[in-house]
Amino acid sequence: MISPTRPYAGVVPPVLTPLTADGEVDVPSLERLVAHLLDAGCHGLFPLGSSGETVYLTDAQRDLALEVVVKTTAGAVPVIAGCIEPTTARVLGRTRAAEFLGADAVVVTAPFYTLVGPHEVERHFRAVAERTALDVLAYDIPACVHTKLPVELQLRLAVDGVLAGVKDSSGDDVAFRQLLVAVAEQGLEYAALTGHEVVVDGMLLAGADGSVPGLGNVDPAGYVRLHAAAAAGDWTTARAEQDRLVQLFRVVDAADPRTTHGSTRGVGGFKTALALLGVIETNTVSLPMRSLDAEETARVRAVLESTGLL
Repeated sequence: MISPTRPYAGVVPPVLTPLTADGEVDVPSLERLVAHLLDAGCHGLFPLGSSGETVYLTDAQRDLALEVVVKTTAGAVPVIAGCIEPTTARVLGRTRAAEFLGADAVVVTAPFYTLVGPHEVERHFRAVAERTALDVLAYDIPACVHTKLPVELQLRLAVDGVLAGVKDSSGDDVAFRQLLVAVAEQGLEYAALTGHEVVVDGMLLAGADGSVPGLGNVDPAGYVRLHAAAAAGDWTTARAEQDRLVQLFRVVDAADPRTTHGSTRGVGGFKTALALLGVIETNTVSLPMRSLDAEETARVRAVLESTGLL
C-alpha cells in the first residue's frame, strides 16, 4: 500500500449531492458535507460519481455541485470530478467544465448505451486524455456500463500515460488483485483505488493505494482510521475498524426491498444517515428513486446508534 502523500490515494469519498425538497442542489448542505469530509482527514474528494447521482442531474446542477465542492475544498485535497456520459463527445464536454471549474482530475467510464467493444473503449480513453490537461482516472463499473475494463488494457493505457489510475467498482476482486500485482511488477505510477467499501482492509493489504467508499460520506473518520492503521501495518486495528464499518453498511438494508432497489437503497440510506447526523438538511433523492420514509429512517437510526455514530 502506498502512502496518501501521492496525488490520488488514501480515502477519497464519492461525494453525495444533497438536494432540496424540490430536487435542486442544496448548496449549504453540500458545503457542510465537504467540511465533514475534510474535518475527518479525507485525502481527496470525488464529486459527480454514482453516489453523487451524477446521471440524474442536469448539466447546470452538475456544474453547481462541482463548483461548490472545489470552492469549499479550497485546494486542501485533490478534487477528482466524475465526467460520466455515454459517448466520447459528451465526456469531453464534461471534462471542459471540470477544467473550467477547477477540478484536479477527472473520472471516466467506458462508453455505455452505445454498443462498443475493447477497441472502441481504448479509443475513447485515448481521445479523452488527448483533449484534456487534467489527469484521467478510469471508472471500472460494469454493473452500470456493461463493460469490464481488462487488466491488460489498463496497463497499456497506464504505460502510455493515458490513465493515471482507476476507481475499481467492478466487484471483481480477482481482477483487481491481478491489476495490483501487474502494476507493482512494472513499477507503474497508477493509482489503484477500490470502491468495494466492505473489504477495504483486504484491498489495502493487497496493495491498493486507497478507497472510494460511498459509506465514507457517513463515517469518513472511520475510513481514515482504517487507512492509517493499514499504513502503519496494524492490521488488527484495520480489521476491527472494517468490521464496524461492515455493520454500519447495513444502512443500505433499511429501505423496503419490495419498493426499492439499487441506488435507492444505497444513496437513500447514506443520505438518510447524513440527515440524522445533521450534516445535510433532507434525505431527498432524484426521481425515479424515492426518499426513505419514517419507518425506514428509524432503521437507519438504529444502525447509527449500534455503531456509535449517534
